[in-house]
Amino acid sequence: MERRRRASIALTLSSLSLLFSVTAFCSSYWCQGVRKVPKPFCTGSAPERPATCIRYNSSDSNGSSGALHYTWETGDDKFIERHFHAGIWFSCEEKVSGDGEKCRSFITLTPPADRGVLWLSIVAEVLYITLLLTGVSLMSVEVCYYTSVIDGLKLNAFAAIFTVLSGLLGMVAHMMYTTVFQMTVNLGPEDWRPQNWDYGWSYCLAWGSFTCCMAASVTTINRYTKTILEFKQRRRNLERSLQNKQKAQEQDCSQQPVWDIYINTLQGNREAFVDLSASAHNTANFENLNHYPYTHCDEYC
Repeated sequence: MERRRRASIALTLSSLSLLFSVTAFCSSYWCQGVRKVPKPFCTGSAPERPATCIRYNSSDSNGSSGALHYTWETGDDKFIERHFHAGIWFSCEEKVSGDGEKCRSFITLTPPADRGVLWLSIVAEVLYITLLLTGVSLMSVEVCYYTSVIDGLKLNAFAAIFTVLSGLLGMVAHMMYTTVFQMTVNLGPEDWRPQNWDYGWSYCLAWGSFTCCMAASVTTINRYTKTILEFKQRRRNLERSLQNKQKAQEQDCSQQPVWDIYINTLQGNREAFVDLSASAHNTANFENLNHYPYTHCDEYC
């Protein structure tokens, strides 16, 4: 029951890790921040969206000159802040008008010198999910369908190997993507570089997936090691009991002839003692007869 409980815990952690990794891989919220965008010219009436555009008026009320006079705006007043978020596949930014988002491929935004690292990160993420899925499948088979302890132990060993490898690949993939994003922030296109940024919930979810994966691998390896040690302890105890039983049998076999010899020796000594007693009695009778007078002997004869 304890091994089954540990197997269920490892399977639960691996399943959570797989769910988190797939969600983070498909999302575009690994990093998010704010960009400063120049305000566009206002169109339509003046009261329309005065905070998100630059108003202008004609110098001539008849509009004959066509010269434009902008409103007094300096410094940051000419810019507006727009939130963006980026992932492995896409980078999306709010439109200037505030209606919806405009998305671009993150691969095209990456500097050409760093695109190879980004593709390596994508391949490592795919392998991470594949190995993690394999480990989850083996753990499911171990929990639900195995019939003997030895078969379960073999499945446990393979599941531990796949889970550990997937965790290492996931860690490398996350670190490579972080490096690529920082290089893109410094060397990417001018119309994309953020003013400030931070990691998003997908990034935290990816590292949460790595944490669950390593916890599942540690639980699986611990369960495998504990089962092996239990088998060795039982084998050692069985060998000791067999050795003790064999020694007891050897002692019984060695003590039986000695006891027989002792009994035979006692019987031989008793027979010899009886013979000696009989011979001594006969000798005493003969000596008593010699004490009788000769005449009496003749009469007796």
